[in-house]
Amino acid sequence: MLTENLTTPESELRDGRSDGRSAGLDRAIANAKRRLLALQNPAGYWVFELEADCTIPAEYILMMHFMAEIDQGLEAKIAHFLRAQAGSDGSYPLFKGGAGDLSCTVKVYYALKLAGDAPDAPHMRRARHWVLRRGGAAKANVFTRIMLAMFQQVPWRAIPFIPVEIMLLPKWFPFHLDKVAYWSRTVMVPLSILCSYRVKARNPRGIDVAELFSTPPNLERDYFSQVKTPLGKAILLLDRCGRLLEPLIPGFVRRKATSQATAWFTARLNGYDGLGAIFTAMVNAYEAMDYLGIPADNAERRIARAAIDGLLVVKADKAYCQPCVSPVWDTGLAVLALQEVDRHDHEQSSRRSTDTALRWLAGKQLRDQPGDWQTQRPGLAGGGWAFQFGNSYYPDVDDTAVVAYAMSQAETPAFAEPIRRAADWIAGMQSRNGGYGAFDADNDHYFLNQIPFADHGALLDPPSADVSARCIMLLGRLDGAHPEYSATIARCVAYLRAEQEADGSWFGRWGTNYLYGTWSVLLGFAEAGVSANDASVRRAVAWLKSKQRADGGWGESNISYHAPNSRGEFDTSTAFHTALAVLALLAADETGAPEVAAGVGYLLNTQQADGGWQDDCFNAPGFPKFFYLKYHGYDKYFPLWALARYRNRQHGLARAR
Repeated sequence: MLTENLTTPESELRDGRSDGRSAGLDRAIANAKRRLLALQNPAGYWVFELEADCTIPAEYILMMHFMAEIDQGLEAKIAHFLRAQAGSDGSYPLFKGGAGDLSCTVKVYYALKLAGDAPDAPHMRRARHWVLRRGGAAKANVFTRIMLAMFQQVPWRAIPFIPVEIMLLPKWFPFHLDKVAYWSRTVMVPLSILCSYRVKARNPRGIDVAELFSTPPNLERDYFSQVKTPLGKAILLLDRCGRLLEPLIPGFVRRKATSQATAWFTARLNGYDGLGAIFTAMVNAYEAMDYLGIPADNAERRIARAAIDGLLVVKADKAYCQPCVSPVWDTGLAVLALQEVDRHDHEQSSRRSTDTALRWLAGKQLRDQPGDWQTQRPGLAGGGWAFQFGNSYYPDVDDTAVVAYAMSQAETPAFAEPIRRAADWIAGMQSRNGGYGAFDADNDHYFLNQIPFADHGALLDPPSADVSARCIMLLGRLDGAHPEYSATIARCVAYLRAEQEADGSWFGRWGTNYLYGTWSVLLGFAEAGVSANDASVRRAVAWLKSKQRADGGWGESNISYHAPNSRGEFDTSTAFHTALAVLALLAADETGAPEVAAGVGYLLNTQQADGGWQDDCFNAPGFPKFFYLKYHGYDKYFPLWALARYRNRQHGLARAR
C-alpha cells in the first residue's frame, strides 16, 4: 500500500502537477528510447536473452554425454554457470528466490558430475544431502526419471508407458495428439521413439548417480507416488497394463507407428529454428534421429544440431542454454513502446526504426504454410506470427495480436492486408468458452492432465485471461471498421468477466502473475469499449492500488503460482511490474491518481545511467509451478512504454484508434 509521505525526485510529480512537462520525465524517456534503439538488430528486430532455470543448461550437458559429442570447453563454461546458481543449501530453484526443486537439483547434480565435479566437493555434497532428505532421485518428476532411465540409472518401469503406437490412435480415442498442446506434441512424438525402443545414452565416461537414491533403483516400488486422485490411479493401472501387454504388439504395428512418428517430426524439423523451436523437442528429435540411423553427416541432422546450438548464450567465462528465443514477441512489444514515445516526439529516426521493425515482422507472417491448428479449424486461412524466428506449424495467438496491433497503430496502407489476415485468424481461433489459448483452440481435455506423463500439469493449452485480453485489444481496435468482430469480442469479454478473481485481479498464465493478468485485461477492456466505470474495472483498480509498495512500485514473485494468497506481493518492487501497474491504471482512466504518479516516480528513481532498468527476478512462467523464465527485454521496453503513456496522457494525447 502506498504510504502518504512517499515522494519522487521530480518536483512536478511531488507537487501533484499533471502537465507532463517534467524535464526529468522527458530525459528519462529519451535515455530509455536511445538505449532500446541501440539494441535493435540492423535487420529490424529485437531479441533479448530468454533465460530459464538450470534444467535447460543441465540438459545440454546431459545431451552431449548422451550422444558422446562433448565439447569440453563449452561444458566447463556451462558448469561454471550452474555452480553459481546453487542455493545456500545446495539445491537449485525453479526461479531466483524460489525454494529448491528436487528434479532440477537432480539434473544439475548429474550434469556437474558428468562435467567432472567430484561427489565429495562441497557444493556436490550439499546438493546430494538435500536430494536425499527429500526422498532421493526416485521422487523426481517424470521428465527427470526418463533421463535417468536412458542413462540406465533407473529401470524403465520407473517411467510412464509412452508407446510410439500413440501415432496410430484414432481421433475419437481418449488420448490423441490433437488433444494436447503444441509443445506436448513436439516433445512426445520423438520421445515416444526413444522410450519405445528404450534407447540408452552412450555416456562414454560411464558416470552414474547411484548416491542420489535412498533405495536402490531396482528395488524402488513407489515411482508414481505423486498420483493421488482416483482418476489418476485408474489411468496409472491402465498404464501398467499397457506395459505388460507391450510384448504382444506385433512388429509390423510398431514399425508402422515408428514410421509415422518419424515422418511427423521430420516434417516439422523447422530448419535452423528446430522442432517446435523449443529446446526439449529439438533435443528429443536429434537423439531420435541418431537412434533411427540417420548419419552424423546428414544435412537434416546437422541442421537439427545447429538449431540446438543456436540457443546457447556463451560469454567469456560462462554459458547457458535458452529454452527458445523470442524475437517476434520482443519486437512487437518494443515497437509498442516506441510508438507511444513517438506519439509525442515525432522523431523521424525513431519512426524509421519502428517502420523497419514492422516490415521485418510483415515478412514473418505465416500465411499459407501448413499448421497443426488447421486440424482444429479446417478452412481457416492463416495469418498468424510465431513467437520465434521461425515456427511455421505453430503460430502464436498472443504474438499475432501484439504484432497486428502495432501494425494498426502505424497507419501504413501496406499493413492493411497483414492486419486483416491476422484479425480473421484470431477471430477463428476463439474457443467455445469465448477465450483464447496460446496456440490451440478448445485444447481443454483436462482429464489428460491425470495421465502419469503429465505430472507437470501442463499437457494442455486451454484459454487464459492474458491471451484472451490481447485478442480483444486488437479486435476492439478494429471493431469500428470491422463490425463482424463484435460478437467475438462480446463472447471474449464475457469470458474475462467470468475469469476475474474475487479480489478483482486476473490470473497471468504467461507472465508473473496477477499483476500481468490484470494489466492484460484492463488494456484489452479499454480497447473493447468496456467503460472505466465498469464494476469489474473498478474492482481491478482497487486491487492494483492495494498492492502498491511503500516505495511507489509494484512487484510479484512466482511464489504466487504456488500460494495464491500471495498474489501481487513480493519482497521488492520491480521496474517490470511497476510498468504493468501504471499501464493498467492509465487504461482505467486513473491518470491523475497519486498511485500512478508514485509509480512513475519509482521508475524515474530506479532508472540506470545507461537509460535502462535492472530487474533480477524471473518474470514469467513457461508452465506455472513447473518451469519459469526471465525475459531480459521486459525491464527495457515495459518501463519506457509506461513512462511515455503517462506523459502522453498528461499532455492529453488520446490513444490512436
